[in-house]
Amino acid sequence: STPTSGSKPQQTAAGALQDASCVSAESKSLMVSATMFAVGVLGNLVAIVVLCISKKEQKENTFYTLVCGMAITDLLGTCFTSPVVIATYVANRWPGGTLLCQFFSFSMLFFGSAGMSILCAMAVERYLAINHPYFYSQHIDWTMARFALLVTYLANTVLCAMPSFGFGQHVSHFPGTWCYLNWRAMDPLGACYSFLYGGVMLVLIAVTVVCNLAVCISLVGMNQRTRIVRTELSAEIQMFWLMILMTIVFLVCSIPLVVRVARNGTAPITTTGKPDYSSDLLAIRFASFNPILDPWVYILCRKNLL
Repeated sequence: STPTSGSKPQQTAAGALQDASCVSAESKSLMVSATMFAVGVLGNLVAIVVLCISKKEQKENTFYTLVCGMAITDLLGTCFTSPVVIATYVANRWPGGTLLCQFFSFSMLFFGSAGMSILCAMAVERYLAINHPYFYSQHIDWTMARFALLVTYLANTVLCAMPSFGFGQHVSHFPGTWCYLNWRAMDPLGACYSFLYGGVMLVLIAVTVVCNLAVCISLVGMNQRTRIVRTELSAEIQMFWLMILMTIVFLVCSIPLVVRVARNGTAPITTTGKPDYSSDLLAIRFASFNPILDPWVYILCRKNLL
């Protein structure tokens, strides 16, 4: 009886320490989520206000119309997802049912692909402005930019709503604080959707990188050939650097998630064993930083500050 009676206090103490550790980790996660939410909302609101009070010629600039669309998209993405995560940590459980899970997953999919689509549109806009100025002056204006934003939202709504209609599936992921598409689905439709979504993201990334490289080469050539329109060239270079920094931020934040989508889609076929949930969680956390960092890149890269 002595070993038994002596082991109970030890087990109780170990359990208490484990519970305290879990509470501490949850409190830390709650603080991090709340801070990210506050910084993301503040940054995007400041960026939108700065764009709204800019000079008329800048507000009607095609590039800055797309930048404003990006800021609004990032703001909505932060407001639609972060409060759910915060509520989950506060309640210590998922605060809703299946409908909330589907809404959260759709929001993660939509604002991820919509942000990448707008960034791709910005890269194409800069490419046309620099490499095909005559075509650009005849066909591209701020009205076209608004139309491009509308088409982007509609196309991504259709793409990201597919799992809600059976082409794919929204599921809860470890540790139960977020929902996303079922990227380990064994059924053909679920697997196809994972590859479709990941493929669309990879195409957008490729087009963005290629256009940025083309613009970079053209600007270097322009800078070497002419010293006349220095003001216009300076404005183009400013927009180019803003584009490059936003692209770098997006790639660093989004590529881990795209890799996990592709990796998990093939994992049931090529590997066996326990799924790598920690890498999934790390990838989604990286992705959540993008709408927080984007507006600060614009704010810090404004011409007045430079």
